Amino acid sequence: MLQYLVKRLLLLIPLLLGITLISFVVIHLAPGEPTDMQTQMNPQAGTELQDRLRVQYGLDKPLYVQYGKWLSRLLQLDFGESFASDRRPVFDKVVERLPVTILLNTLSILLILAVSIPLGIISAVRRNSAFDRAATVLVFAGFAMPSFWLALLMMDWFGVRLGILPVSGLKSIGYEYLSWGGQLLDRFKHLLLPVFVAAIGGLAGFSRYMRSNMLDVVRQDYILTARAKGLSERTVIYKHALRNALLPVITVLGLSVPGLIGGSVIFETIFAIPGMGKLFYDGVMMRDYPLIMGILVMGAILTLLGNLLADVSYALADPRIRHNQQGEG
Repeated sequence: MLQYLVKRLLLLIPLLLGITLISFVVIHLAPGEPTDMQTQMNPQAGTELQDRLRVQYGLDKPLYVQYGKWLSRLLQLDFGESFASDRRPVFDKVVERLPVTILLNTLSILLILAVSIPLGIISAVRRNSAFDRAATVLVFAGFAMPSFWLALLMMDWFGVRLGILPVSGLKSIGYEYLSWGGQLLDRFKHLLLPVFVAAIGGLAGFSRYMRSNMLDVVRQDYILTARAKGLSERTVIYKHALRNALLPVITVLGLSVPGLIGGSVIFETIFAIPGMGKLFYDGVMMRDYPLIMGILVMGAILTLLGNLLADVSYALADPRIRHNQQGEG
């Protein structure tokens, strides 16, 4: 297993390099430049000022030269300075926002797993029952519902009409004067809507995956043998069938990490949450190339590590895969 992990980690290096190259080219091919944002709204700014800014930012050099300089700084763990007026290091700005995004996505993943796995199991065990049909309708409705529309709808209902939940930020005014329990409750209220909106789409998909996998597993011969031995239905389902049914779900979970991180841009912007998604949106609007690249690299690293974690979890869940990896090593 250790050799397998080392091999996979080494393979991540060229993959990450290819991601950075494609991302760097794509963002520079997009219309507009950072200098446009600083000069077009200033009637006194002329072409000369725009040219000086391009030289200051290094945009006057060929694209491959710009990428080479950026890559050389990246190898030193230097993401450069933001083009924004604060000129802060990109690494500091990303690290400052990253914990919020990780917290939101971790909570949404836990919510997805906590609901979708039992829902999928019950739907498979009670196939074609009233519960199964009702769950199918509800999850497909959630899957088809646009997340931004759902966020606005819930903000209007729970925040404006009922006034029971906050609709923006992570804490209320006067948060520092609340007791420990009051601060915890305030955080919970602020996280409730964003986490639910982030999880609703994945909840629908994962519950369907779980249901489909369980239906395939319960038809296998070893499940029939377990039942023939007189084992209880609970033991057959949760001890013999569940572990094998979880294998494809683990793989899908690892592949879903990019979607969860990408979805952060939507709900963090709508709920005004100071996370990496909101920072990425602001960077794109300002054409802040170093900031955009820094966030893309961080997102790529998290995505690759998520996929690696899914592979390791897959191997831990299925002893056959673990033995094959040890044999290859």
